[in-house]
Amino acid sequence: MGVIFYAPRVSYICADTNAETCPCSKPIYDTSVFTNTITMEWNLICKKKWLANLTQTLFQVGVLFGSVFFGMAADRYGRRNPCIVAVIIQLTMSMASAYATNYVFFCITRIFIGSAVGGTMVTTFVILMEFIGNKNRDVISALYHVPFNIGHMMLPLIAYYYRDYKKFLLVVSIPSAIPLCYFCFLPESARWLIAVNRTDEAIAILKKEAKISKRQVDIHKEVATYAKTLTGPNAQKGNLADLFRTPNLRRNIICMSFNWMTCSYCFYGVTQYVGHLSGNIFINVAASGGVALFGAFTSIPLMRACARKTVVVLFHFLCAACLFALMFVPEGNLSVILACTGVVSSFIVFVVVYLYCSELFPTVVRNAAVGFSSMMARVGSMVAPFVINGADIAHWLPPLAFAILPLVACWVTFLLPETKDCELLTTLEEGENFGKNIANKPKK
Repeated sequence: MGVIFYAPRVSYICADTNAETCPCSKPIYDTSVFTNTITMEWNLICKKKWLANLTQTLFQVGVLFGSVFFGMAADRYGRRNPCIVAVIIQLTMSMASAYATNYVFFCITRIFIGSAVGGTMVTTFVILMEFIGNKNRDVISALYHVPFNIGHMMLPLIAYYYRDYKKFLLVVSIPSAIPLCYFCFLPESARWLIAVNRTDEAIAILKKEAKISKRQVDIHKEVATYAKTLTGPNAQKGNLADLFRTPNLRRNIICMSFNWMTCSYCFYGVTQYVGHLSGNIFINVAASGGVALFGAFTSIPLMRACARKTVVVLFHFLCAACLFALMFVPEGNLSVILACTGVVSSFIVFVVVYLYCSELFPTVVRNAAVGFSSMMARVGSMVAPFVINGADIAHWLPPLAFAILPLVACWVTFLLPETKDCELLTTLEEGENFGKNIANKPKK
């Protein structure tokens, strides 16, 4: 989201022609809104205009590889340690980006920041889902996104007071230090520990959790029962390739990753598009963040009352409808309302598919599945900034391009099985059989 403020659309006039023309060797920028941006710093105008959006694409490239790399690392080395490494990289590279002396170094820092963000998103969500029981899984998965929404809403506030991109980037990097204060005390996932035969450590963690929650549970018996599901004749360690080896898992991961790609494409693209609409950029972006926060809380009763598939299909369709309508509406208050409705619709889907994905795949490949889906989401967000530039050709082109994918995703979602109220899957065999008429996990 930071790209909206460190690389906003800026006006300029050429000293030679006294007009906004290209090429322009001596641009004079309008600093009435922002005193300095990367566009001003490195003259990213005319033929170099696309380089401003490239920084966001490279950030998403980093998220793409970070999601996969840290996802596989978390399945191999545990959830906790890769998470801490990702936070350290995010903090150091975020601060380094504020002091970048040239465009190339700035892009390199954005790639590393993206990889760290991808890592923290994947590992923290999986840790959360593996500690939470069925009863509160939908609520916690929705609340997990609330800090993101709050950060989204704070960006325009920070940008309002720090209108030089260097100061802006430095200030927004500071919150990355907060997780380090408590992530070091974060327990390892008990499910993962049991899966790698470190049951004594898992029992110690679960005893501590049971003491805190004041629950009377025979932990040794529960762990032994769970461990048997991991050591049976059909149990094995999984990896990314296992998601594509058998037909049912392959279909599920393809359909799920397409949903993630669509959500990211629409959410990040339309949010950035809102910043280009007429009106106050700070108010427009704050409004889009506000409706996304509303969407996070709205998703809780929706997930409790409705099937996962129903929510995903319904809000994909609503998003597509709003974006199609945006094609025929001139810039103004109505266009901002339609765009914000598209943002909140895509974000609600994003909240649901995060949970949907963690429920759909077994423990041995859950991190790999979330990581791969997140990787595909970055493909969507990598393309989105360049779609916005389509407005230079025709004003209706970006809304049309953004509307097509959620409409297709409606139909793709019908191919997925429902997971509401189901136990988390454990083995690859359970994952392959889930959604068929055999070996479904019992519902509570």
